[in-house]
Amino acid sequence: MATITATSLGGSGQRAMTRTTLTGTADTFTYNKGAILVLENPTGGALSPTITGAGASSSIPVAGYGTVSAAGGYAVGSIASGAAKVIPLDSISAFLTGAISIASGTGLVAALLNP
Repeated sequence: MATITATSLGGSGQRAMTRTTLTGTADTFTYNKGAILVLENPTGGALSPTITGAGASSSIPVAGYGTVSAAGGYAVGSIASGAAKVIPLDSISAFLTGAISIASGTGLVAALLNP
């Protein structure tokens, strides 16, 4: 289990970025409005993590589309070896209700940037 520690972007100047290697079992973080999650893949193969909030709703009304479920989590998609994905967490906030965990991310390196 790894808890992703946030790096604060408040104030001026540079700062050291906290990076956390994910273990694939109960990797967790706390969502704050305006935060950005960076997932880097230094492993030898592609990984496809899913971010799930334990309290995410199974019935979210989406105008012009209908009702969708966030309960199964947000599938980040494949992250190739040596690649990274940047996720503005506000864009997936419906998935981030309750205790948040990342599954299928063993070996990914995560950085959480808070405003």
